[in-house]
Amino acid sequence: MVKHSLLAQQVAALLYEETHLISNLANAAALLNDSLPDVSWVGFYLYDQEKDELYLGPFQGKVACMHIANNQGVVGTAFAQQKTQIVADVHQFAGHIACDAATNAEIVVPLTDGTRQIGVLDIDSTKFDRFTAADQIELEDFAGVLVKSI
Repeated sequence: MVKHSLLAQQVAALLYEETHLISNLANAAALLNDSLPDVSWVGFYLYDQEKDELYLGPFQGKVACMHIANNQGVVGTAFAQQKTQIVADVHQFAGHIACDAATNAEIVVPLTDGTRQIGVLDIDSTKFDRFTAADQIELEDFAGVLVKSI
């Protein structure tokens, strides 16, 4: 049996037998925003295969970019590579898309169910170097549990 992180266990309990995509992502964003220290924005971008873009989904925080092209910025790079991106200083990331000029660090985790690329979980911080390898492990675990409910 797999031992999940506390956040992954919490999202599993919160979304137990719930299947509505938008509702589940909204509550997942609220859970993360409430649970993680030093974050300024938590949300999801969902992939539109027809347009090859990621569109803003449920989030907590300031207004955000409505759509991001695949392979553009941290969000599009994480999605295109299907690999978590941790950026200690977004101002040093070539092609960074500044939805909020106050953002200094970012982590983006791809959401996939193994056969379908759904989108990404995106978390920003005003604190430089906010996200760690331990955060990556925890958030990838969270995303894996979350994807089972969407």
